Amino acid sequence: MSARIIRVLCVDDHAFLAEGLKARLELEPDLQFAGRLSSADGLVQQVKQLKPDIVLLDIEMPGADPFEAADDIRRQCPDTRVVFLSAFIRDHYINSAFKAGAWGYFSKSDDPDALAEGIRRAAHGEFAFGPKVAERCKPIAPRRSDPARAPSARSETLTERELEVLRLIGRGLSRAEIAKTLCRSAKTIDGHRERIMNKLGIHTGPELVRYAIREGYVEA
Repeated sequence: MSARIIRVLCVDDHAFLAEGLKARLELEPDLQFAGRLSSADGLVQQVKQLKPDIVLLDIEMPGADPFEAADDIRRQCPDTRVVFLSAFIRDHYINSAFKAGAWGYFSKSDDPDALAEGIRRAAHGEFAFGPKVAERCKPIAPRRSDPARAPSARSETLTERELEVLRLIGRGLSRAEIAKTLCRSAKTIDGHRERIMNKLGIHTGPELVRYAIREGYVEA
């Protein structure tokens, strides 16, 4: 890869994390800390002013929706690429991130060296994500310019009916109750449940319930 300087803007409401990130980037000769914002409010305007190559964007912050902000950057600032850096690794967050045009997604618990390399990869036109995110994504070939080839989490493979069944499972309904709610036979529900578990790589009923709750499907 070339030795050009990659400017990184951090958008995170935790000042301590941002300071740690700044200190870490200063150790890399090709990475430069371009500044820090505490929310995604007015992010597009700041990006136009600061012209960073990469925006490291948190998810659960006060203020503007980060996925909408990422989509705005994709449309209005095509020379800047968004990489999400979050404490939360959830399928629907991953899907939303890449649908918004993100080029990467990392956990805040990932190794700093992996994040630094991920920033470089995203800046050079390749998807980049940490090991925890990679476990949830379907394998894809690296891309340089095709937004339609974004990776997706395992839940993206579920059909609308399977998502409906998953939500009801997460709410604690029995197979008979789900069958009655959806006007289907219990055997049909068993088939949906089996396909859901296969697609998600889940092997037990309790694990499936925990997944539905953890990923926010119970509230959907």
